Amino acid sequence: MPDTAKPFAHLFAPLTIGGARIKNRILSTGHDTSMAHDGHVTDAMIAYHEARARGGAGLIVSQVVGVHETARYTSHVLMGTDDSCLPGFTRLAETVHAHGTRIFAQLFHPGREIMEVADGTAPVAYSASATPSDRFHVIPRAMPTAMIREVVDGYGAAARRMQRAGMDGVEIVASHGYLPAQFLSPQVNRREDAYGGDLENRMRFLREAIDAVRAATGEDFVIGLRISGDEHVEGGMRDADSLEVIRALAPSLDYVSVIAGTSASLGGAIHIVPPMFQDTGYLAPFAHAAKQVTPIPVMVAGRINQPQEAEGIIASGQADMCGMTRALICDPMMPAKAEAGRADEIRACIGCNQACIGHFHKGVPISCIQYPETGRELRYGAPRHTEASLKVMVVGGGPAGMKAAATAAALGHEVELHEAAAQLGGQTLLAQMLPGRAEFGGIVTNLTGEMERAGVTVHLNSEITADAVRTAGPGAVIIATGGTARRPQGMEFSEGAHIVTAWDVLRSHANVGGSVTIADWRADWVGLGVAELLATAGRRVRLCVNGTHAGEMLQSYVRDSMVGRVQKLGVEIISYAQLYGADEDTAYFINAANGEAMLVEETDTLVLAQGTASNDALLGPLDGYDGKLIGIGDCMAPRTAEEAVLDGLKAAWAL
Repeated sequence: MPDTAKPFAHLFAPLTIGGARIKNRILSTGHDTSMAHDGHVTDAMIAYHEARARGGAGLIVSQVVGVHETARYTSHVLMGTDDSCLPGFTRLAETVHAHGTRIFAQLFHPGREIMEVADGTAPVAYSASATPSDRFHVIPRAMPTAMIREVVDGYGAAARRMQRAGMDGVEIVASHGYLPAQFLSPQVNRREDAYGGDLENRMRFLREAIDAVRAATGEDFVIGLRISGDEHVEGGMRDADSLEVIRALAPSLDYVSVIAGTSASLGGAIHIVPPMFQDTGYLAPFAHAAKQVTPIPVMVAGRINQPQEAEGIIASGQADMCGMTRALICDPMMPAKAEAGRADEIRACIGCNQACIGHFHKGVPISCIQYPETGRELRYGAPRHTEASLKVMVVGGGPAGMKAAATAAALGHEVELHEAAAQLGGQTLLAQMLPGRAEFGGIVTNLTGEMERAGVTVHLNSEITADAVRTAGPGAVIIATGGTARRPQGMEFSEGAHIVTAWDVLRSHANVGGSVTIADWRADWVGLGVAELLATAGRRVRLCVNGTHAGEMLQSYVRDSMVGRVQKLGVEIISYAQLYGADEDTAYFINAANGEAMLVEETDTLVLAQGTASNDALLGPLDGYDGKLIGIGDCMAPRTAEEAVLDGLKAAWAL
């Protein structure tokens, strides 16, 4: 029974799954790190998982391991098809085990869900049937029976290798529309042989894969299944269908891990890594339904960001273990802090998706906009303390300055931060005002706490001049003065044109008319967010994007969520729109692709969402300063919060 005298008693109660005893109920679910090389585990990947094990995670499920040569769905997938994988997985298992954490490997075949391969060409994709994938525009080939047998054997052979490497178990990926799910889905599987037709036949491939794994590894090795409930695609699997699969296959399994969505559609893919617009813990009711049909442990994920959320899910009996992957990406020490009763020190994930799944989609190593040390453990992972403490002045209290100050103080420097405004946060204070983006303000809360604990002295309403810097004479000055709303030069705006910035709208400093045109140069969350804000308030909104599509710069799940919402509100989206000018009732654009004029008539107000202009006024006068002078964030070049926080980290380490 849980020791209720301890904080989060249910979350930190041990759990036995098959032959593995797990010290707590915190799970890092399988997710791609983009750290594999030539299909093998790397030092960077081991360091990444070790950070989560050191921080107290009970169970880590490593990223997908291909079971057949046709499973190479990206150029950086791990492969388990020959013995060359053994040394890497052995080192990974030994490293994680040294911290008392268990580790499973995911066994994987994508079927038709092929993203990209190393040489840029498209391979032949295989699936249950030749049913196209809408998201990746792939038309697969139906798997011949001989290939089915090959792939099934591949599951068994890969599992045997994982066991030989010292992994504690494997998890068969039948979630998110990958190959086993393609066999299960009546929308995808149109076969007329023993692998198609009714649900029993559609389960045959998955049942054979499970049996092959069990036969190759024996009873003591843990075998789990990850499966989506509702795929959120027309004609796909629903909760009731997946519950029948769980009920039927549970006797052959040691646990089941439930999730939602499918990779095969834009709407379904959002649930792979649900952004901040989605409610926290929203899949717990489905996990509870799964517990009613099986006696084996049930794991659940889906926006479980805080230990109190996980504690509630487990204490209420809805699930036995909680996937808290992004929470661990954002704060690897989250379990240890929670167990020690220091939950207020946890750096909470804000669900932005920018540097975690966003990096994966770019093919670069995983990270976190709040904690750029993630994915960079080999460089920034080892604690250090300076032997030559400096007096450090940080000018600017946005994310860049706050991260620089917190890190420099933690390294042993004497740090004072000066912010000209009455509140810390910089542009983050604007970002959190947009619909569904309130959680973004968590970055300010988290960094404020980190500065306080590190001993940073903060001065608000403190505008710093170059003379003030020279008078104070710090050994190092970090300039993080951010930027202002950019107003483009060379535009033909008449005196009667009503023009405001997106910043004005968010600060309620603008009287916006009933028919609004938004000139969105950046194609990010600002234009889309202001469009949603104004459309919700009853305005007619045209969103004119200087790009191929709205939200072009955003991670796809965030973009697709936002675009879907503004389209429901009736916002008209116009692409390839390069702003030229405006008069009393018309906004003028040029088609960026062909140079033709584009007129947006009946425009009462033109809202400029044109990005940020650097506020670099201090850098020039301090050129040649007798001490270290470092510029970071938007004052150097307008970018995003991710680059600002990373700049702050790098600046502190450079002192």
